[in-house]
Amino acid sequence: MLPNHLGELLTLSSRKHPHRQAIIFGSKKITYHNLNELSNQIASGLIELGINKQDKVALFLDNCPEFVISYFAILKAGAVVVPINYMFKIEEAKQILEDSSAKAIITSRSYIDMAEELRLRLDSLKFIISTAKTRGDVIDLHKLRNPHTERLNKLSILPNDLAVILYTSGTTGFPKGAMLSHYNLISNAYDSSQVIKVSHKDTVICILPLFHSFAATVCMNLPLLIGAKIVIMKSIKSFKRIIRAIRKNRVSLFVGIPSIFNILKDFKLPKIIGSLLIRLFNPVKLCVSGAAALPSETLRGFEKKFRIPLLEGYGLTEASPVVTLNPLYGKRKAGSIGLSISKNIELKVVDEQGKTLKTREVGELLVKGPNVMLGYYNQKEATAETIKDGWLYTGDMAKFDAEGYCYIAGRKKEMVNVRGLNVYPREIEEVLYHNPKIKEAAVIGIIDKHKGEVPKGFIVLKEGESASEHEILHYLRERLAPYKIPKYIEFRDSLPKNSTGKILKRLLQDEERLR
Repeated sequence: MLPNHLGELLTLSSRKHPHRQAIIFGSKKITYHNLNELSNQIASGLIELGINKQDKVALFLDNCPEFVISYFAILKAGAVVVPINYMFKIEEAKQILEDSSAKAIITSRSYIDMAEELRLRLDSLKFIISTAKTRGDVIDLHKLRNPHTERLNKLSILPNDLAVILYTSGTTGFPKGAMLSHYNLISNAYDSSQVIKVSHKDTVICILPLFHSFAATVCMNLPLLIGAKIVIMKSIKSFKRIIRAIRKNRVSLFVGIPSIFNILKDFKLPKIIGSLLIRLFNPVKLCVSGAAALPSETLRGFEKKFRIPLLEGYGLTEASPVVTLNPLYGKRKAGSIGLSISKNIELKVVDEQGKTLKTREVGELLVKGPNVMLGYYNQKEATAETIKDGWLYTGDMAKFDAEGYCYIAGRKKEMVNVRGLNVYPREIEEVLYHNPKIKEAAVIGIIDKHKGEVPKGFIVLKEGESASEHEILHYLRERLAPYKIPKYIEFRDSLPKNSTGKILKRLLQDEERLR
């Protein structure tokens, strides 16, 4: 039986595994009992401070134990967590704090000055809470601890209560706040644990930012639900540090994004060092990739080098976020996002009129299940456009094969209409990624004054490689129909990305419009 709310999730795990390590952060180790007690005491302190049920509390933190402690403390106080990307500048953070009417923000010493300026500019923001020693009227998180936790027992927190507002990455404009309930997030963590086949004996490494939905569910809520360990890393700047952490803590589940697996795939090392690297990764039983499309060439290359299964999945913030995954036991298909992670999560593909399409026909992917959000915060019209009759319209174009495996063709808004024919950028990108000279690729639609809408490719070459536009176009012509061939190829040193490594095509399109 699943917990009623996320706070109860942690409480139940602390009863089952009180002395088991829940969090490892460098030399710091926190047991389940201590994690639960800390979150209880800070929850009590938040209530004493004046945080009421369903008040919004923002988290503006790097990856650290305090993120997890604060996350569950806010929820146990009956309030709502609003995670914010710690890389945001002041105006970006202000938009989210203002939109959510956050009453408090929990942050670190590094961001105190920004938080104080935000409080001056926002009437709703009453309290600044810091994870380190403070100044003035900034509250010390650790001094906020209140031992009178019995007050938490009087709170009525229901499964369908709002738990978290997760703002979408904003690849197509100003981010919208996806409202996720306790049940949304608990059910998704449970369903993910069943398909990934992890247990309390496993250790998960968290190198992805916890403010993101993928990391929050798979690297935090999932392991805490089953009583596993979480090794938290502040950043992914040093692969040596990550490998040392994997070895030292016997990490068994490695969760990453495509760009990480692409870097690992392309390591050029002598055979003896290559074999050593594989042995260093030996504790890892399984790798999971999410947050962006995984090129099939990256998947094959990584598995060949490291001999570890790499499962590609699919999800979106509005679905808590995990929707599909290639099965660990059974057929795995490169280029496919796999199967629904649960019989309770339904999928279908529809045309513009909402008619369900047949096998191999491309249409918009719809999702229905306990993981689908309550709606967008303060945006009734956007909610009505996105959720219809319980079905979440994902905006992703997809198709199913005869065995029910799903394949993403690309974003609906990214589809390029070439003389009445639909061209999906991901299909072109997949072919480009098979070229051994190419490190990264992105394709968008642009307007050509003679031909109307046409594809344009942006390419980053691997270090030491060279290629011409003619060479790339010739390569594509041998593998794609003529109408799918980009009109232009532009070489770049890098492509714009968000915090999870997803290429921001919106910025490429903005550049094109300004030319």
